[in-house]
Amino acid sequence: MSDLRFDAVVIGAGPGGYPAAIRLGQLKVKTAIIEREYMGGVCLNVGCIPSKAVIHAAKMFEKMGHAEDIGIQIASKPTIDMKKLQSWKGGVVTKLTTGVRGLLKGNGVEVIEGTATLGKPGPDGHRITVKTKTGEQTIIAKNIVLATGSRPIEIPGFKTDQNRIIDSTGALALDAVPPRMVVIGGGYIGLELGMVYAKLGSKVTVVEAMPRLLGTMDKDCVAVVERKLKKMGVEVMLNTKAKSWEDKGDRAVLTVELEGGKTAAIDTDKILMSIGRRPNSENLGLDATGVTMDKRGFVLADDHQRTNVAGIYAIGDLIGGMMLAHKATKEGEVVAEVIAGHKAAFDVRTIPAVVFTDPEIATTGLTEDEAKEKGHAKLKIGKFPFAALGRALSVNDTDGFVKVIADAGTGELLGVHIVGNGASDLIAEATLAIEMGAVADDLRLTIHAHPTLSEAMMEAAAVALGEAIHVINR
Repeated sequence: MSDLRFDAVVIGAGPGGYPAAIRLGQLKVKTAIIEREYMGGVCLNVGCIPSKAVIHAAKMFEKMGHAEDIGIQIASKPTIDMKKLQSWKGGVVTKLTTGVRGLLKGNGVEVIEGTATLGKPGPDGHRITVKTKTGEQTIIAKNIVLATGSRPIEIPGFKTDQNRIIDSTGALALDAVPPRMVVIGGGYIGLELGMVYAKLGSKVTVVEAMPRLLGTMDKDCVAVVERKLKKMGVEVMLNTKAKSWEDKGDRAVLTVELEGGKTAAIDTDKILMSIGRRPNSENLGLDATGVTMDKRGFVLADDHQRTNVAGIYAIGDLIGGMMLAHKATKEGEVVAEVIAGHKAAFDVRTIPAVVFTDPEIATTGLTEDEAKEKGHAKLKIGKFPFAALGRALSVNDTDGFVKVIADAGTGELLGVHIVGNGASDLIAEATLAIEMGAVADDLRLTIHAHPTLSEAMMEAAAVALGEAIHVINR
């Protein structure tokens, strides 16, 4: 094959890579994108999107079991058809991945399916060898965007086989509800999927090595989710480490080390590994290029997404930080602008984070502890419970609250933390407010439609200012 030449080549078609390629195409940069497995990446195929589909199904299933609370009579107990659920979930994924291909093509981006390896740059540009189904293809590129993402971390003795030991991909592909499931890792992925299977009928146990669940989230918000876990019958084992496991044929037996050094055995059918993710930086040929990585394998990049090698950029999970799809997308748009010669940089005040547990947790800006660490000695904090909100009561979903944190002196909005129905959507207003440098009064004085869940944002700001109408000011 003759060499192909492009002004920019994006390696990886996930939520960072494909937006980068689309934007490059829009900016009239001759661009190709290389993807070895999933068009749309892990997020679109086996992560964000399919997980939210099964989370939605599990929540509907649970609510149907309590429909009599609001006067709806269901003749028989609802059942779950996992094969049909998997088919519906697959349809959602197919629609979105097909859309990504269409957008790439529509913006003039050439899609190359294969595995890319970087070589030593030559006088005419950076060299990429791509192994495709039909052979090897050499590509010469003026600029390269590394967007290869991340994968689940494995611990010794717990190699994923998608049978007894499953990761998030395996958990999203189950065609039967396991009677028992142990989730190793009390982070957002483990809790999201653990709650799904608890709702569908599994006896779920969460094993977490740290002293609390969701360690980076607001403690008050996490407490609400912990109460729901207990109500659902999910056993949570904190300060507990997974040590080993055995396949006994009809079951798996997990050995854990408890706080104090004692061990315990847990019988289960599936062990879901969810202890974090690591960058896909191996086997890319980065040594040949001289691109600098840290000790954990994350590629180092600046706020223009540039690595230490001219013409090579990196984005998304590969560079660490908050390993979130929407962060990767923003970085993809930034890197496209930079390559096209525009003034652009990744310069944000805050990045929202969401945990799709039930209830949801959404957070943006600083927690109370972080605000104090950054020199905000006195804070104004307002919490408004959904139990006092008309809209929440009318949809029979009142767990949780909105919490607003502001500087006591300036009123500057520092952080907003939400736990409850719709938290993932409500957090956008708070993120915009922080990004624009708003003060608590801005939220308080903005008229919010009634009756809506978003009123809780206005009400929480009013509580922080001591001007609440619908709760007692203290």
